[in-house]
Amino acid sequence: MSIRLVLLLAVVFGLSPLDGVAGEKQIVDVKELAGTWQGRLTREQGQGRAMMIVAPDGSYRAMTTAESSTEGKFYLQDGKLRYRSSRTTGTAILSEDQGKTLLTVSPGEPVYGAGTAEYERVK
Repeated sequence: MSIRLVLLLAVVFGLSPLDGVAGEKQIVDVKELAGTWQGRLTREQGQGRAMMIVAPDGSYRAMTTAESSTEGKFYLQDGKLRYRSSRTTGTAILSEDQGKTLLTVSPGEPVYGAGTAEYERVK
């Protein structure tokens, strides 16, 4: 491999860091989720806007623009963020991407009306 190619690769990788890639963020207490979140819910019926308010104890209420709502609670189990709602149970992943805090909530098993939601923390 020529020295020019090595230098070119070094410059390309040096100028394009992976800062834009979302990184999972470990949490130690559900208090870290407290606040208002807004985003999109994707389910069999299509996509819709959603908003969620999380209390310091992990309990939450999520609402969609179609005026449906669900209540539930986030909790930690074996170091993983999980949730239980009035409709389903599943996993949640907290991440950061380009200075935004994101929360992805996915049901463990398909239930009619439930879907994956992707939220962004409202500042």
